[in-house]
Amino acid sequence: MTTTIETAPLVPGTVIRDEQVGARGPWSAVVEAGDVLTIVDLFGNQAVDTLIFAAADHGQRYSAAATVSAQRNLFLTTGSVLRTDDHDALMTLVADEVGSHDTVGGACSQESNTLRYGHHTKHQHACVENFLAEGARWGLGKRDLVSNINFFMNVPVDADGTLGIVDGLSAPGRRLALRAERDVLVLVSNCPQINNPCNGFDPTPVRMIVTRPTGAPA
Repeated sequence: MTTTIETAPLVPGTVIRDEQVGARGPWSAVVEAGDVLTIVDLFGNQAVDTLIFAAADHGQRYSAAATVSAQRNLFLTTGSVLRTDDHDALMTLVADEVGSHDTVGGACSQESNTLRYGHHTKHQHACVENFLAEGARWGLGKRDLVSNINFFMNVPVDADGTLGIVDGLSAPGRRLALRAERDVLVLVSNCPQINNPCNGFDPTPVRMIVTRPTGAPA
């Protein structure tokens, strides 16, 4: 029997949204400028695939290349500014209890599962399907799926560029916090992958908490 871990937002403030995302499920919300999104890895070792768009212009979207080149670091952690292709800031990672998050491993799909793990996996639900289903609510389609962030996922990269997906660094109740630098649409796939260790071969729920700084207009 599993028990949900009760945790507080990582950054204090007035809670304006508090939702649990089921194992293998999608989630999305507009986070207004100045508000903070805390993501809680309730049971540990759960990858949270994430795309970010400017709420007023979905053509302004997260760019892994711009983010990595600007910070001169392949991994995301406290202080990382998540940027568009034009290097405009979308969100900033203001607190992090894990220390390293991936943005080069990509999102799983039925096609990539079949290629990597065999044709018998073709029926399995994947992150791309979550992104398309949830993104349709906001008018997004395949052309809007770009390189994503894999929060809590551990993807070490060797000196020769070889990368691999290995056991996660997270643990039950670990959190990270993202401050919106403008109004943004956050689109999430709570990764359903069961063929590699990104979820410990057992996808689990996560929690999404949005807080507004105390004293800010409601």
